Amino acid sequence: MNISKIDEINSLYRRLIDTWNNRDAKGMAELFTEQGIQIGFDGSKMVGREDILSHLASIFENHPTAPFVTKVKDVRAVGTDTAIVQAIAGMIPPGKTDIEPTVNALQTLVTVNKDGNWKIELFQNTPAQFHGRPELVEQMTDELRRLINE
Repeated sequence: MNISKIDEINSLYRRLIDTWNNRDAKGMAELFTEQGIQIGFDGSKMVGREDILSHLASIFENHPTAPFVTKVKDVRAVGTDTAIVQAIAGMIPPGKTDIEPTVNALQTLVTVNKDGNWKIELFQNTPAQFHGRPELVEQMTDELRRLINE
């Protein structure tokens, strides 16, 4: 995969995170393909832009969401017009200044190039609690903490 494609895919992921952090349900939904899928931290599954928009709008209206701190770990091509992004994510709860390790997540994004524009086909936000391996939670949290002051 060439650098230009990687930059475009990283930009798409960054916009996804920025729209969450700015509590912009419409902007976030528009990043998905028409039938794109979002699987939330709690296992909620939304299919299609309208479902994603409706679900996110409700979350943003009714809950004080925490912003993400993220780090892309890998971008891998799957053919010429599809790529997978793997990232780690932490959240800083409202009113706090540090990452809350209990909501660390592994994020997976499947992207497709539709008519020259990269869109999200699947975004999955999976809890990263590493049951029985607290050192892995601590390692991930420390890696994300280093990003806060950059």
